[in-house]
Amino acid sequence: MKKQNTTIPILGQRQSSAHPLSRAGGGTGVRANDGAGEGGEPGGVGDGAVGLSASRSLYIHVPFCFHKCHYCDFYSIVDARDRQGEFVERLIRELRGLSGWARGEPLRTIFVGGGTPSLLRPDLWRRLLGALGELFDLGEIRSGRGEFTVECNPETVTAELAGVLREGGVDRASVGAQSFDPRHLKTLERWHDPENVGRSLDVLRGAGIARTSIDLIFGIPGQTAADWREDLSRALSLGLSHLSCYNLTYEPNTAMTKRLSLGHFEAAEEDVELEMFADTARMLGGAGLARYEISNFAVRGQESRHNLAYWRQEQWLAAGPSASGHVGGWRWKNVARLDDYLNGEDGAGLPPAVDVEGPDVARALRERLMTGVRLAEGLDAAEMLGRARAVGGSQAEDRLAVAVEKLRREGLLEAEGPWRLTEAGVLLANRAATALMDAIDEG
Repeated sequence: MKKQNTTIPILGQRQSSAHPLSRAGGGTGVRANDGAGEGGEPGGVGDGAVGLSASRSLYIHVPFCFHKCHYCDFYSIVDARDRQGEFVERLIRELRGLSGWARGEPLRTIFVGGGTPSLLRPDLWRRLLGALGELFDLGEIRSGRGEFTVECNPETVTAELAGVLREGGVDRASVGAQSFDPRHLKTLERWHDPENVGRSLDVLRGAGIARTSIDLIFGIPGQTAADWREDLSRALSLGLSHLSCYNLTYEPNTAMTKRLSLGHFEAAEEDVELEMFADTARMLGGAGLARYEISNFAVRGQESRHNLAYWRQEQWLAAGPSASGHVGGWRWKNVARLDDYLNGEDGAGLPPAVDVEGPDVARALRERLMTGVRLAEGLDAAEMLGRARAVGGSQAEDRLAVAVEKLRREGLLEAEGPWRLTEAGVLLANRAATALMDAIDEG
């Protein structure tokens, strides 16, 4: 139930080092992936191979915020030095260095997160979007077969901004609502007027950005199950095609966690959180939004294609401070501090990286099991067993089969056809994922 970062935790090097794509030759001279799917499908990521097929997804991180929310552990800053212009020019140089890894293929998905991307000035958005169109093939996105999402704060959406975004190819917006109750927004130190959520959606849709989603948080200290049902009702009244509902997580080194440790409030009771979790599936399902990932609900066909690429362990390029990428089995995270990002780049325009991990077929399988089991589509049994056999022979395959059977007997996993969590298993998803991953690690 907890909110999941859409990137995978990296346990590699902490010190800054050369960007892994620079090591691989700046986008040229790397053999094609023997396992790539038809049309450049990133098949090499799932098996952890060194070969690189076309990267068809791109994440961009915009770090600027006008206020740091107390629960947030993503990299963001309140910038008093007005470095937006400098940031955009630096970002474009990085995007130019990354563009070769698309291999001339059209991007399928772009996601701009933060921070508060909608805080970026419209003239700078116009510059950035123009550069994206020059550096990458956006034909699939502009045709409607792809997806281009930008995260927005309700207070910073204007008609001018929405028009610039739509003109540049953006067709989907994710608005951070978190709650419609001012009391709970105050607890989160989230500064916006709840009434502006609906207003911002109207502005975005009026500009032609028809696909809209909002984020909500439950389990906020002092929040009752009735409060949560009211938040869900308010959200449903806005005509959304997608909704993300996250259980409040007390991340290390956040103000929220510090306040909890100081006794400023008490965490929500588990039985209340469970009631909220059940109400979410019941109310959203009744309104035609099906759960396709533990915390994400959508009208059929309106799922976040970009986030599905993460959860399916496809490959994606990443730009901006703290952005995490995954290409050809390589994982890395850009340096997070804005000054380090602005001032550090190699000859290809790529920034220093931290937490660099090279291709590892066992890790790739563990990650696929960890994120794939969270999806309603589940995991293909034959594929997972075959990959386990490739990693650790028949013993690893047998261990994984035993783990699946044990979860099935416990009522947590459906094993006839794709491996899918049961209703009980959804509540214990981390336990199920750990059991599957441990089967790969044992030897």
